[in-house]
Amino acid sequence: MSTRTIITIDEAKCNGCGLCIPNCPEGALQVIDGKARLVSDLFCDGLGACVGYCPEGAITLVEREAEPYDERKVMSNIARQGANTIHAHLAHLDAHGEKELLKEAHDYMKEHHIPVPEETVHEAPAGCPGRQGVSFPGKSARVETEAPAGSELGNWPIQLHLLSPMAPPFKGRDVLLSADCVAYAMGGFHASFLKAKSLAIACPKLDEGKEIYREKLTALIEHAQINTLTVVMMEVPCCRGLLAIAQQAVEKAVRKIPLKAAIVSISDGTVLSEKWV
Repeated sequence: MSTRTIITIDEAKCNGCGLCIPNCPEGALQVIDGKARLVSDLFCDGLGACVGYCPEGAITLVEREAEPYDERKVMSNIARQGANTIHAHLAHLDAHGEKELLKEAHDYMKEHHIPVPEETVHEAPAGCPGRQGVSFPGKSARVETEAPAGSELGNWPIQLHLLSPMAPPFKGRDVLLSADCVAYAMGGFHASFLKAKSLAIACPKLDEGKEIYREKLTALIEHAQINTLTVVMMEVPCCRGLLAIAQQAVEKAVRKIPLKAAIVSISDGTVLSEKWV
């Protein structure tokens, strides 16, 4: 076994609702004895498609020793479940840019004479909420009537890979960890979230090196001795991975700080929820 990213389920938080089950086309989850269970490390790809569908926040991503993910065993399991499950799995791999696994899945299907859904080869999948095209009528016709608000940005760089946890702008400060898309979706981002905070941005879906993110956030807590950490993300499920990374960093740190999570609407940029976690 080797160390890799995989899900973990907090049994105390899980209410057995089963909403995670259909959102794991790989078949790694089942509800057993009233709780969601990870039935096989081999089936969990560690991409966290199920994380955003748990209403209780019981599913998170962790780094631990686990058996390597096996795409061929997954396909053997999925093939028995029919075309819709096959499509959902291929769309899931495509949405996360897992080209090698997608090719392996296609090869398995060809070897076993299983039709490959054409739309998963060339088109963005409909199964990932974060990639669904949505239009918001009327916004392009708005006319600016007031002077734009000034910037509240007080540090640079802001991309989490680029910044140093020991840089002066972070020492003893309140820190805002924002998903990349939030500032574009929310007109009042600077006034509502960024004012008087140091900023770091990241994308939990597209960025590589998430273990580096956890290390940097832990260093901000332990060594820069930040006061608080606020995570702001969009309402799409994949964005919840950013909160999971922050929670892992807070748990790893010996020094404890308050952690806040906020979720922003994709349609109008309003804050759907904001609470300490």
